[in-house]
Amino acid sequence: MTSSSDRLTIGELAARSGLATSALRYYEELGLIHSERTVGRQRRYPRATLRRVAFIRAAQHVGLTLDEAAAALARLPADRAPTATQWNAVARTWTHRIDQRIADLERLKAKLTGCIGCGCLSLRKCALYNPSDTASTHGPGARYLLGDTPPPPENTP
Repeated sequence: MTSSSDRLTIGELAARSGLATSALRYYEELGLIHSERTVGRQRRYPRATLRRVAFIRAAQHVGLTLDEAAAALARLPADRAPTATQWNAVARTWTHRIDQRIADLERLKAKLTGCIGCGCLSLRKCALYNPSDTASTHGPGARYLLGDTPPPPENTP
């Protein structure tokens, strides 16, 4: 049996984690964290929930979705801090996703100074890489930032 000092109220968890109570209730609704209820129906969270919330925030910070965070959390114990072995196994699964995110950001950085296929046609280069907003035929948004390849510039005599 755990003592009451091993349990946090939602307000205590919010203060310690830096999240709003509404976010914690949402995480609970999604099954990312779990609470027990007192006789008066108040939520009480195991202290290990702090680590789970920190994990979720770290996942979001590196660009992972809540679904991806949930999949990783499913591999960790819900009621206590994970062992180093358990943590390392989950962290290794993030490596590919983080590398992918870094590559996406590098592509974004490289393309920001040129035509991104958004349809504005305000840059001189856009007249070469996206004449008459041809990128719009591939769908909405900044097509070249989304991964479409711009055609080679038209040759001008």
